[in-house]
Amino acid sequence: MRSVMTACCLLLVVAAAGCSSNPPLRTESSTSAIRAAEAVGAKAVPRAALHLQLAKEELDRANVLAEKGDKDEAASLLMRAEVDAELAILLSHEQDEKLEAAQAMERVRQLQNDNR
Repeated sequence: MRSVMTACCLLLVVAAAGCSSNPPLRTESSTSAIRAAEAVGAKAVPRAALHLQLAKEELDRANVLAEKGDKDEAASLLMRAEVDAELAILLSHEQDEKLEAAQAMERVRQLQNDNR
C-alpha cells in the first residue's frame, strides 16, 4: 500500500512538473503596434522613427530573454516596445497636425490680406 501511495505521489509530481512549463511569450500587441507605426509613416518623422527603432530593438531583446527563460524581464520589454510603438504613432500624427495647422494659418493670413 505504501509503495502504491509513493508511486501515485511521484506520478503527481511528474505530471505537475510537466504542466508547469512557461507559456510562450505573447508578442502580438507589440508586433501589431510596430506594424501600425510603420503604416502611418513613423519612419519619415525623425522623433517617431527613433521610438519605432527602440520598439523594434525592445521586441528583439524580449525574444532573446524569453529564449533564455527570463519571461518576466521579457514581458516588461514587450510592454515598453508596445508603448514606444504607440508613441511613434502619436509623434507621426503630431507632425501631420502641425503641418495642417501651419497650412490653416497660412490660409487665414491670405484671407486677411485679401480683405485689406
